[in-house]
Amino acid sequence: MNAANAPSAADTPVIEVRNLHKAYGALEVIKGVDFTAHKGDVISLIGSSGSGKSTILRCVNLLEDSQQGDILFQGEPVTWKGEGQRRHPADAKQVLRIRTNLSMVFQQFNLWSHLTILQNVMEAPVTVLGRDKAEAEKTARRYLDKVGIGDKCDAWPAQLSGGQQQRAAIARALAMEPQALLFDEPTSALDPELEQEVIKVIKDLAAEGRTMMIVTHDMKLAADVSDHVIFLHEGRIEEEGRPDTLFGSPKSERLRGFLSSTVHT
Repeated sequence: MNAANAPSAADTPVIEVRNLHKAYGALEVIKGVDFTAHKGDVISLIGSSGSGKSTILRCVNLLEDSQQGDILFQGEPVTWKGEGQRRHPADAKQVLRIRTNLSMVFQQFNLWSHLTILQNVMEAPVTVLGRDKAEAEKTARRYLDKVGIGDKCDAWPAQLSGGQQQRAAIARALAMEPQALLFDEPTSALDPELEQEVIKVIKDLAAEGRTMMIVTHDMKLAADVSDHVIFLHEGRIEEEGRPDTLFGSPKSERLRGFLSSTVHT
């Protein structure tokens, strides 16, 4: 391939997954999933409980080992050793590098209770990335301002509402300045009014052109922020496409049933 035909860095997907399989013993939960997220893409994973949504996200972030398939980050394939249930990443430094560039926001916030909100956001940039404390503090304050809780820097997690804690968790993820953000049901532990605080932050991040993968039960959020929506059923992609097409004229009977049930929940 000559230089004129070589793909540019901008064309290289941030995340690419090919033929992903994941099993827990004899139970196969992901059964050959493929998708690609380019820079600035927002991809939402939807589906019933147990369809494999969160497991896919955890496999992408290498929190779970998959048994088959390729995971590439910015064109670099994860290297594996072993096969089947014994397969795991071969290079610990590669795993750390990928994880620091794929910041994950969990359903249950996972803030450290013994650290202030500012310290929570500073911790990983200082300890994992080796950033100067003064620089890390400046960055942490900027991202806490960005998510609307700059006045809570000195508070403890227990002093914050659930919505404020989740916004702090998003600021913590942003402080790593990752290539992509992974959200695992970021609003499902929140009351409806607190949920809206977090949804606004996610919408603002999408509007900025950040690369994101979102596992969500909130169909309106998926419709509003996504470039591409993937509907999973029993570990397979049942249907996927642009949100207006997927929600407006679903082809699959299973997706139609799923959407009609979520309207009433």
